Amino acid sequence: MGGRREIVSVVGLAIVMFVVGCDRSQGSTKKKLAVVVSGDTAGWLMPCGCTSNQSGGLLRRATYLADARKGEDVIYLDAGGAPGGVSPYHREKFEAILAGERMMSVAAHNLGKAELALGAEALRDLARRSNVPFISANATDADGKAIAPASIDVNAGGRRMVVVGVLSPRFASAGIKISEPRQAVLAALGNGAKKDGRTVIVLAYLPEDELNALAASLPEADAVIGGPTGQAVSPRAVGPVVVGAATNKGKFLVRLDVPAAAGTWGGSVVELGPTFADAADQRQNVTTYLDRLAKRDFSAAESGLVDVLAAGTPADYRVAGSASCAACHEADQKVWNASQHSHAFETIKSKGFHVDPYCQSCHTTGYGLPGGFERLSVSTLQLGVGCESCHGPSAAHVRDPKRRTTWAAADQCVRCHDHENSPTFAYAEYWARVAHGRNAGK
Repeated sequence: MGGRREIVSVVGLAIVMFVVGCDRSQGSTKKKLAVVVSGDTAGWLMPCGCTSNQSGGLLRRATYLADARKGEDVIYLDAGGAPGGVSPYHREKFEAILAGERMMSVAAHNLGKAELALGAEALRDLARRSNVPFISANATDADGKAIAPASIDVNAGGRRMVVVGVLSPRFASAGIKISEPRQAVLAALGNGAKKDGRTVIVLAYLPEDELNALAASLPEADAVIGGPTGQAVSPRAVGPVVVGAATNKGKFLVRLDVPAAAGTWGGSVVELGPTFADAADQRQNVTTYLDRLAKRDFSAAESGLVDVLAAGTPADYRVAGSASCAACHEADQKVWNASQHSHAFETIKSKGFHVDPYCQSCHTTGYGLPGGFERLSVSTLQLGVGCESCHGPSAAHVRDPKRRTTWAAADQCVRCHDHENSPTFAYAEYWARVAHGRNAGK
């Protein structure tokens, strides 16, 4: 993806704002104010680093906010969807994400689908330990008790704001009840924020159709910002309300330029491309996170990343190890030894990410499979991308060469060379780098 890019959409409708300013008798005036919203981080603390042109990450997010705060007041909010899953590994990473948000002075973090999947008690505990202000006006536990405050008041730039959080009822589960978003927002506002001079920002973890419908039905709000819309949505007017969305693994931010008085809201989507430098404090946060991973040494089973092939497989469906292939495939073994695949683990170790299960899953052999990589402390023979990463667990083939290896090798490339980690992947070009076997010259 490209570098620093802003997709600007200046909202064409004037939105009259009744904002209580600073005490004019003291000669003070309202400062320039921006509201910046992230969303759908989906566990991406930072780009994995497999390619140089990836976007996103808390390290760049912090740099953008720090630069913006040099010339104006900035309120930073998150629309939800920050965890990548519910496994012990994903919970550890979510705590690192929350630590990063706290360093960026996040004013409110809305609870989205991924957060609520962790459970009400876990979220209450995280709120206490992380000091990150969770909000949700329409999510309760199975007993109907609020999981987080419905809203939070924010004062910045001589303005008073109220931030309310909601998510779609379609994300309800056995332990989580979710009420209708519009009524939940109105209940949170009480007598109406406009009447007492506050600006209303709604963080709405909603699909795009629901996001637009909420904005159209909620003139009490000044802005409604989502959520899981598939692609980032540049701010635009829906009636008297500004609506937009920050999504897609935290690669984008929504920025709202709040007018000093009655006027037109400006807005843009900002892509956090590689021209943004890494913030030093966030880099230290990543180092702390990696140190915790090294101590925990999560197994593949604890990672939440194991392929379904790892469960219920036949007894002979086991990884044999690349060394077992050499006796019959000596020429192919030499090609592999000279390839980057054989040194794939050293690549992530040199960057310190060899302790991260996400990186291990593509830089080891047979991650989570019988006989394959289990955890760093016990799986020293499965480091690197070995023969069975492409050909499949081959213990049965080693015992009886007439039994074919289990996978069609060419089909396995995109498990790791996907669009996120290898956006320029082209099979013909990449195969030429590792060509071996009977079809090596074709």
